[in-house]
Amino acid sequence: MAANRRSLKQFVFGEEEASTLMENPQSLPITAIALPASQPRRYFDSQKLEELTQSVRSHGILEPLLVRPLPEQLNQYELVAGERRYRAAKAAGLTEVPVTIRQLTDIEALQLSLIENLQREDLSPVEETEGILQLLSFKLEMEVPEVTNRLYRMRNENSGLVSQNVLTNSEGQAIQSLFDSLGLVSWESFITTRLPLLKLPEEIKEALRKGDIAYTKAQVIARVKDALARRSLLDEAVELDLSLVQIKEKIAALNRPQVTNSEKNPTLKSRVDTTYRLLKKSKVWDDPQKEKDLEKLLAQIEALVSDSSGEG
Repeated sequence: MAANRRSLKQFVFGEEEASTLMENPQSLPITAIALPASQPRRYFDSQKLEELTQSVRSHGILEPLLVRPLPEQLNQYELVAGERRYRAAKAAGLTEVPVTIRQLTDIEALQLSLIENLQREDLSPVEETEGILQLLSFKLEMEVPEVTNRLYRMRNENSGLVSQNVLTNSEGQAIQSLFDSLGLVSWESFITTRLPLLKLPEEIKEALRKGDIAYTKAQVIARVKDALARRSLLDEAVELDLSLVQIKEKIAALNRPQVTNSEKNPTLKSRVDTTYRLLKKSKVWDDPQKEKDLEKLLAQIEALVSDSSGEG
């Protein structure tokens, strides 16, 4: 992991600059360090964070945090990389932590923060996708939607579907270099399996970011078109930890046509019509007792009809 982290820093900042990023560690009061105000939302596995907290209590912080001075705030610093260690140190009750202080621009700080995020063990597929696109955005100096277009173009050029006249050699090399440095997924697989995540409903992406549900389950739930039904199924799947098979069964039930009461008894109306025709021809009228019974039944039917029509 350390070698991979260094490789990424070299990719972003170059060999010489990367080699100085972790020099000259020193101690700072933990109260002098603040989280970035504009940092992207992140989620951490609570169990892994507790394990790290226990380790910090026993052994302290083994790798310094990376911070930068806050402008116009004397002796105050912003955390750039090492948020899990920072949170574990606070939970463990540490008053001071080892840090490396670097003068970094906003862009440099954000890039390092993204690198740190991409190397988390509990990184979700959505966070991985968004982080890689943001790093490519910085490196290629273009907006994320344009990066996405270039990736699709790169795949089409490699497949011979389009002529090679849009993607420059330097762009292609930069894209290849980032994916090689990350070692997480190839750029081809990223296009096929990761970019489609961006089209998932927002609540599905949020659940994936938080690690609430597996990627395979999220994909299936996302196929439910009705937003309320999809949200309800997602909540149920998370709360009850439904299996993939159970989720598919519930979706199949949702897709079945709803049967109305009249459809459940398709012969009831025809039975009434038939009974009426038979009644007119019946000899029941010749039996006084049966006629009285019939009168009572007729009164009940009239009452039902009256209630349903709002009369009375």
